[in-house]
Amino acid sequence: MEEIEHKYVKLNGVKLHVAEIGNRSSPAVVFLHGFPEIWYSWRHQMIAVAKAGFRAIAPDYRGYGLSDPPPEPEKAKFSDFIADLLALLDALTLSKVFLIGKDFGSRIAYLFTLLHSTRVSGIITLGVPFAPPSRHTVLKNLPEGSYISRWQVRGRAESDFSRFDCKTVLRNIYILFARNEVPTAQPNQEIMDLVDPSTDSLPHWFTEQDLAEYASLYEKSGFRTALQVPYR
Repeated sequence: MEEIEHKYVKLNGVKLHVAEIGNRSSPAVVFLHGFPEIWYSWRHQMIAVAKAGFRAIAPDYRGYGLSDPPPEPEKAKFSDFIADLLALLDALTLSKVFLIGKDFGSRIAYLFTLLHSTRVSGIITLGVPFAPPSRHTVLKNLPEGSYISRWQVRGRAESDFSRFDCKTVLRNIYILFARNEVPTAQPNQEIMDLVDPSTDSLPHWFTEQDLAEYASLYEKSGFRTALQVPYR
């Protein structure tokens, strides 16, 4: 991905890592990743968008990848990410942008558009439909053993993940997320136990090289902020 440039932008007390490609005078498209993703998740789309005549920008959120962690990761909120996005647009002198969000990045795109509609030219989201802002009301009917329910419990995912190195945690998550059903554990299981390393393998679209790249980024950031936002 040598065509993609990387830089850091200082805003709201942290330095955000930002990947970028395309002519700076072209209309801007900002890509918002989910979990367990990172700027790297958008690399192919960024190049395609730049070739189509746009400026493609993909930040790592605070506490993710190469960006600084928040001062208190366990107190991070969606509103922090939205404020960072606004500050990023200001720092890059972008009056309006197109937003593309995936997974919980879709929620950031929705909320940002509601709060700052004059800064948004258009919005595309993947994986998460729009719902009015609320406190996890959509999640109330999930079974106790679902990965979302488990990861909402402070300390439980941390304990589960701590049994493995970062690369193995990410491998297991991508194996689980590639399945058709929502990962759900039995009362005597943890989410990581749902993967059998002797028989389960990565999905064909996620290579060992991709895994190594993700692991190198999450080894730096860890999972403290990533478990707080979006799960808690």
